[in-house]
Amino acid sequence: MSDAPPPQPPEGARRRRMTIALAISAALVAIAVVVIGAVTAAGTGGAGADRADPAAATETADAIERPTPTATPEPTPVAVQPALTPQVQAQIDYALTYWKDYNPEYGVLGITDCVNFASQTLLARGWQENDEWYNADDVYQASDTWRSSTSMRDWLATRPDLATPLDDTQRDEVEVGDIAQFDWDNSGDRDHTGIVTKVERTADGTKIYFAGHTLDSDYRDVDTAITVDHPGGTAYYWSLEQ
Repeated sequence: MSDAPPPQPPEGARRRRMTIALAISAALVAIAVVVIGAVTAAGTGGAGADRADPAAATETADAIERPTPTATPEPTPVAVQPALTPQVQAQIDYALTYWKDYNPEYGVLGITDCVNFASQTLLARGWQENDEWYNADDVYQASDTWRSSTSMRDWLATRPDLATPLDDTQRDEVEVGDIAQFDWDNSGDRDHTGIVTKVERTADGTKIYFAGHTLDSDYRDVDTAITVDHPGGTAYYWSLEQ
């Protein structure tokens, strides 16, 4: 056996083998990069798709559960009140001027001044005093029809030229300036009198408001008066002809 080193390949062949080895290594690295990228993409695109971001899922759920906005409901139409005649306008102006600040030219009937006040508005409307309906320097000496709700009712019942009686089922015939009367305990008399200051007509029905003394008010709701203030009370009206 010889100790001489084995013969070396020519320099050119050795360089070719090194070049081939480097090319193979580079190819293997490239393949590894591609494989790792594919695995990573599968992990984020596959499993990640099944594990959606909670916040995004919540937003999606909200978007699904939230009802589709609809147009804002139209308000219930309110019929426009016809223009008041000069006489009725004068009556309402008087009522809204003196419903709280009493007119010093007239006396006050203590806690039962409602008809005295209503009669004053009728004078402002253009009604004329007569032997059946009149005021006096001492309001306690005025006619009963001027200062008593029941007496006013009985008198108006004899004067179809002045007024037509209506009950609460005939609200659609009531107008601003008409007389509103109430029987709080349904005993058959009239316990309170006011002057209609506003009428609202809607698809849901007719709302009536009135001014009066005793419980001083400018736009008191009839419905509140007969259901809250005096539960079970009944409202009546006089449709005025003049």
